[in-house]
Amino acid sequence: MDIVLSGIRPTGNLHLGNYLGALKNFTKMQHENTCYFFIADYHSLTTHPTPQNLQGNVKQALVEYLAAGLDPEIATIFVQSDLPETAELYLLLNMNAYMGELERVTTFKEKARKQPQNINAGLLTYPTLMAADILIHRAHKVPVGKDQEQHLEMTRTFARRFNRMYNAEIFPEPVAYNFGEELVKIPGLDGSAKMSKSDDENSAIFLADEPEAIRKKVMRAVTDAGPTVKNSPKPEPVENLFTLMKAVSQPETVQYFDDKYNSCEIRYGDMKKQLAEDMILFTAPIREKIKELKANDTYIRKVMDMGKEKAHVSGAATVRLVREIIGFRPY
Repeated sequence: MDIVLSGIRPTGNLHLGNYLGALKNFTKMQHENTCYFFIADYHSLTTHPTPQNLQGNVKQALVEYLAAGLDPEIATIFVQSDLPETAELYLLLNMNAYMGELERVTTFKEKARKQPQNINAGLLTYPTLMAADILIHRAHKVPVGKDQEQHLEMTRTFARRFNRMYNAEIFPEPVAYNFGEELVKIPGLDGSAKMSKSDDENSAIFLADEPEAIRKKVMRAVTDAGPTVKNSPKPEPVENLFTLMKAVSQPETVQYFDDKYNSCEIRYGDMKKQLAEDMILFTAPIREKIKELKANDTYIRKVMDMGKEKAHVSGAATVRLVREIIGFRPY
């Protein structure tokens, strides 16, 4: 079995795009591979969250992972800071990570441009911490988005460099994992190509959203004035609306509104109302599971402790080996 690792920053709720784009595949993947899923609370410190927000966001992220179908009895689900060996490996990898290569990282340059008042060392060495997360479990595959491909390539570089410097084949070079199929891309309600909470929270449908919130968001979705020529191409915002409907509605419902569009008889208000109700129905089981889990602190603590123990077995073994290879040995 391959070792697969994936992490999520505890910076807010998971949305429909997260679920249909990756989480749904994770539930299948955990039965086919040795999987590690972690809540990346160390990474979130680059944005300086308050202690109260950090703890609440960690719990929310864990609850939503579980509600989406991850099984702590099968996969290892843990909180990043519960594995302090990650911080030690991060330190050791940083000794062989060079300023020039870190400063050339696209996401660092973008963050530095957007937040010039908070260009911290954590942002600069973000790829090294990500590498430590992956290499500490000697993962073979990592599900990554387009924006993380450069970080994964740097992980491969750090792995090769360490192996070469210490003449030891300890770290595999991990590759991107796309589940063996074309990933589903869920568009935003604002007309954007991808649903995201970072641009406008009203453009994303969160898994924990209550029905009324979903209705309000969908009714504000961007459209146009409507077609005036039969069978004309759909503009991007309208095509996005149909893409969302294909993801959550019955095929006959999609066909009905497609026919209405092609005959220039479509009423976007009716389409949005139907889409909202279908989204509510689609997310209902996850939403109810989230509520159930959030109220069960005993179970959440059990999951955290179980994940911590399982992650420690793997992580501690790697760090012990790395220390020995570097030369940190008892006198």
